[in-house]
Amino acid sequence: MDTTNLIGVDLGGTHMRAGRVENQNLVDLASRRTPARAEAQAVVDDLIATIACVFNPATSGIGIGVPSVVDVEQGIVYNVENIPSWKEVHLKRALEGHFQVPVHVNNDANCFTLGEYHFGKGQGAKGMLGLVVGTGLGAGLILNGRLYSGVNCGAGEIGNIPFREHTYEYYVCGQRFQREFGKNGGDLHACALRGEPEALNAFRIFGRDFGKVIALALYAFDPDRIVLGGSVSKAYGFFRETMLEELKSFIFQRSLERLAIEVSEEPQIAVLGAAALCLDALAPARVNIDASL
Repeated sequence: MDTTNLIGVDLGGTHMRAGRVENQNLVDLASRRTPARAEAQAVVDDLIATIACVFNPATSGIGIGVPSVVDVEQGIVYNVENIPSWKEVHLKRALEGHFQVPVHVNNDANCFTLGEYHFGKGQGAKGMLGLVVGTGLGAGLILNGRLYSGVNCGAGEIGNIPFREHTYEYYVCGQRFQREFGKNGGDLHACALRGEPEALNAFRIFGRDFGKVIALALYAFDPDRIVLGGSVSKAYGFFRETMLEELKSFIFQRSLERLAIEVSEEPQIAVLGAAALCLDALAPARVNIDASL
């Protein structure tokens, strides 16, 4: 596969976006509203039309990120929450049949992680975790230079681990702010920027639980880089201090000293990350985990 001309697609419940990436640069972008209440084939047809806007004869591969469970090997998408008709969509087969190029499908958090590894703040990392902190808490994992999705596309999803009366995601996502403070994460961030005490305290409380998530990630995966994305990550400066206070009890302080935590700055990282699925598919498989992690 020629990796100098690839297409990345970010499929969401509100919008679908397709971008052409040439020589590591996003050179063309198309977007349209997702017909979320339409029949399954109608959504596929709109997706094909969006991709066609940026596809050209030199395009050698297509990567697609979707907010759901994916059979990565077969390219089957299951139970997309915001597109009710997508219960089981054989997306890889449909798009390969139309465009006649290889198609790779994965979930959106994995695409974010892969995009940061190839194009953003994860470049040069030995082991990397991507954490998407928005409406929920999604995660993706890079091991030895490749995305590790696990057997069922569930590797790294630490947000679903039980914590207190619920899960880590329940306490470490934007919905917590709405439940406890009556404001979404963006509005609360704006209040914090104005120095409002309630908002500042909300992020301090959030930071302590976020520190527990970081500790869990370090114990489980021992990365040298964590890259944050999602709407809540924009307020990192307001919860960083209490996060670090929480991490003082982390046992392996030397590992913590070698850890870099970054916040994504690339607005089109979802599209770039989807395109990077094509790059990841060509990367050599490595069996042994790097002992230096």
